[in-house]
Amino acid sequence: MAEHGADAFIISHSANLRYYSGFTGDSSLLIVTADVCRLVTDSRYTEQAEKEAPLFTVVQQTEGLLTEAANVLKQLGAKKIAFEGRDISFDHYAKLKELYPAGEFVSVSPDAPRMIKDEGEIECIREACRIADTAFALVLPLIKPGIAEREIAAELEHLMRREGAERAAFDTIVASGVRGSLPHGRAGEKLIKSGEFVTMDFGAVYRGYHSDTTRTVCVGKADARQREVYEAVLTAQFMALDAIRPGKSGVEIDAVARNYLKSKELDQYFGHGLGHSLGLMIHEEPRLSPRSQLKALESGMLVTDEPGVYIPDWGGVRIEDTVLVTGEGGEALTHSPKELLEL
Repeated sequence: MAEHGADAFIISHSANLRYYSGFTGDSSLLIVTADVCRLVTDSRYTEQAEKEAPLFTVVQQTEGLLTEAANVLKQLGAKKIAFEGRDISFDHYAKLKELYPAGEFVSVSPDAPRMIKDEGEIECIREACRIADTAFALVLPLIKPGIAEREIAAELEHLMRREGAERAAFDTIVASGVRGSLPHGRAGEKLIKSGEFVTMDFGAVYRGYHSDTTRTVCVGKADARQREVYEAVLTAQFMALDAIRPGKSGVEIDAVARNYLKSKELDQYFGHGLGHSLGLMIHEEPRLSPRSQLKALESGMLVTDEPGVYIPDWGGVRIEDTVLVTGEGGEALTHSPKELLEL
């Protein structure tokens, strides 16, 4: 707020609502000044908000969230108001200006503090990773010819919930055979066949915090080409993991994996960035990619390490860990086996 000369901040994104206040409901706003903290919500959430956000004064709205927000801004005498431009729609922005014409509104992101996790956040992510690892170990015996991709996805999600997850971190990806060339191939009706790769991308949410894991297995014996591609992706993944440490840029770390795949003439099949951060959302900053804005990793950040090769009409391989940046380097928090499993 000081950096942008703002004397009030409207926080609206669900992840930031939770991060700054502890409140886990929706359809609500935080209004923060140097002196006061207000949480504007409706009657469905007032009791919950008072318990979850004890540092905030709860304001119950009855005539609309934006109308009450404008009333609070008037009461506080706010002149320059920061808001989350990436979250508030143009229509809502226009409505706020109409309701509070005395205010000057400036789009600002409050995400930066979330990039470095504290010990409590890290422990939640460790547990989310443990839950996903356990689910993966339990689902492996079910992967065999004749089972549908969606059945594997359903079992993974069921097992994660049984292990303590609030929910799956995202729509579980299960892509087999030629569908493995789809980096985000959602689990479908396709039946798995012998000799196919099966790529599974899955994660758990524990106390609001996400994990993200990808493993690729082979149903039956892998052929020479499958082994060649798998080993190339695995080597790139290990090389990037070794490169993750404080002071390294997102571009530098991405290049480690990308350049190795280039040496194997596979880089043209690696179209996405090496990784992203995660926490209260599955995709957060910072990123590891050729276009990353990250100048230097810091201890306490988390990133995924997920090189992949996606060959049309053949299939694909992706291997991914959730990685904590420590003073000594990168610590993989996901521990499912990464050697080629032939089921």
